[in-house]
Amino acid sequence: MSRQPSTRLSREGRDTLWLLAVITLCILPHVGRLPLWCSVGTALAIAWRAWLAWHDAPLPPRWVLLVALAAATGLTLATHQSLFGRQAGVTLVTLLTALKTLELRARRDAFVVTSLGFFLVLTQFLHSQAIGLAALMLLATLGLLSSLVLAQRQQGRPPIAAAVGAAARCMVMGVPVMLALYLLFPRIGPLWSAPADSGPRTGLSDRIELGEMPELALDDSVAMRVRFQGPPPLHHEMYFRGPVLDRFDGRHWTSSATLQQLTRKTSAAASADPTGAPQPTGRQVDYQLTLEPNRLRTVPLLDGTLAARIASGGTEAKLRRDGLSWHAQQPLTERTQIDASAWMGARDTRDPATEEAGRNNLALPMGHNPRTLAWAAQLRHRPDLQAADADALVQALIRHIRQGGFSYTLAPEEAAAETREDTPDGARGRADDAQRTHPIDRFWLDRKTGFCEHYATAFVVILRAMGVPARVVTGFQGAEVNPVDGLHVVRNSDAHAWAEYWSPHRGWTRVDPTAAVAPNRIDRPRPPIRYPEQLPQALQGLDPAIWSGLRAYTDAANHRWNVWVLQYSRQKQMSMLRDWGFESPDWVTLVRICAAIVGGLAIAGVLWLWWQRPRLRHSPWHAPLMTLHRAMLAAGMSPPAGCPAPAPALSWASAIERQACSPQQAEVRQALVERLRRLDTLRYAPSQADTRRHRQALVKEVLALLAQWSRLAPPTRPATPAHHGARV
Repeated sequence: MSRQPSTRLSREGRDTLWLLAVITLCILPHVGRLPLWCSVGTALAIAWRAWLAWHDAPLPPRWVLLVALAAATGLTLATHQSLFGRQAGVTLVTLLTALKTLELRARRDAFVVTSLGFFLVLTQFLHSQAIGLAALMLLATLGLLSSLVLAQRQQGRPPIAAAVGAAARCMVMGVPVMLALYLLFPRIGPLWSAPADSGPRTGLSDRIELGEMPELALDDSVAMRVRFQGPPPLHHEMYFRGPVLDRFDGRHWTSSATLQQLTRKTSAAASADPTGAPQPTGRQVDYQLTLEPNRLRTVPLLDGTLAARIASGGTEAKLRRDGLSWHAQQPLTERTQIDASAWMGARDTRDPATEEAGRNNLALPMGHNPRTLAWAAQLRHRPDLQAADADALVQALIRHIRQGGFSYTLAPEEAAAETREDTPDGARGRADDAQRTHPIDRFWLDRKTGFCEHYATAFVVILRAMGVPARVVTGFQGAEVNPVDGLHVVRNSDAHAWAEYWSPHRGWTRVDPTAAVAPNRIDRPRPPIRYPEQLPQALQGLDPAIWSGLRAYTDAANHRWNVWVLQYSRQKQMSMLRDWGFESPDWVTLVRICAAIVGGLAIAGVLWLWWQRPRLRHSPWHAPLMTLHRAMLAAGMSPPAGCPAPAPALSWASAIERQACSPQQAEVRQALVERLRRLDTLRYAPSQADTRRHRQALVKEVLALLAQWSRLAPPTRPATPAHHGARV
């Protein structure tokens, strides 16, 4: 039976498939952020090009690519309303890279696709700079470099493993230069940050609307990490104070304080030390907080913090305190470390009646939530509460929450939807209008289920309706301890809202109505898996201990990466130069040192390449034969024709035999020829222990005979000039 010959993938097809695999690795982390049509179109384009490479089929015509390009541009514009910006740019570059692979036919096209791959690697860090992503992109960079190596080696079929090895060696050789540039290249703002896109983001806000907080509660990303210098506060004491919201328009809560007001109030407090300023009372807690980048000027420090400063080497932004709230001059868009001290008994005792915005702490919008206001008036006129102070009214509200059938949930809209399904269409429409216009009425009197935002805002509205100044405070509550590094990790899912009311006896007092209905939310540490239903199906049955350990090591590694690598800023550069002995370093000093180090490394690299250059290895006979060659020429003998220096001994023997000589030199010539032939025989004879000694003896004899030959040579007369006789 005859076997049919098996087909073999061509060199071009193999290299193309390798490049497509690397490009897919570069795009893969973007899939969750790309529009669905972009992910599908990119996958189809790459799969089509892979099929063409596997079958060595011709590429599609140019008009197909032009139509696809026009469609991609139009869809990008329709999706992002722009062709500029981070998301639109990443979408467009991803599609262009996939389409460029469909005209990949020459080495030039491979260079273009590889360059786009490098650009895609850079775009990954616009969204995340985690250590895992950095490791993945390092692998992608190695693959792209190996594709460049394959494109340069056009002859034969070099193995991919050999190309990967050459690329890896290039990367290793570039490490010293990379470290020098990383440590000393001046940090210039526009080169190290990207403009932010508009659109929804997770994180605290200086404005809340009922229904927004669940987005944070389901976001498990890290908001900040805290290292306590001594015993940490109890879990129910860990309130990290964020924006204070005192203005209510019926649906939205905002802050009435502006940056200019905060600056003026802080300056006045520093110069006059007004009565009622927070005093350091209670247990002191020293801690260092590492805050992830955010878009707020309010810094969420531990409630009761009276001293705080940016850690040395951090951003140049200054912190200002207003009561117990801390604010930065501009949003902290870089990861920032803050050293702070809090006193757990500290309270803001400034009377709201003396504050410019004090009236906002009692104001309620007209025509909103009338049923709740009527309920508050009815409660206030109860015989046991008619003469009650603010503390007694707060305790009455807390008892009502505990006994009134309220419940805590992160999905109150689902419960409301189930109620609307059993409601007639007309009544359902009126209920929806009431929900939009009177959300607190709907929550407090009808639904009685919600999360912290519902309880805090309703609590403040009812207190104001009863004549008690109150306000909403947002921030974070609680943390989970990482057993690997001992840090307390605060996530965006720890976002919380609570209330503060004015007590003439104690000042502004925190009250958390959520604790009355869901004490586990406040009093107990967070579980390792908060929402198991969000995990992939294969991980939902994972042992919580395994998941907790894996997550702890991952968080600790990310924190080390953030502190040691990503937080390396211009201030740390200057601090390092001062440690090196520079008194007042600036960016010019950085440039000079960086240029000197990079230049020195370049010179060292050139010297290393020269040292590693291919060398011609000479045999042990090269030096003695070269000595004989020079001696023969010095004795006036003509070199053998067609023999490179040094000529073999046998060739010299033949040349000497043809050399004309005097009768006195004949005997010396015969001895020379005999010694040279013996030397040539010794060269090609089997090597023995005394070969070197015999070679040296024969060379000495030849040199002695050459000296004798020169002495026996007849003297040469100087040539007589043609005009000599005429002159005589």
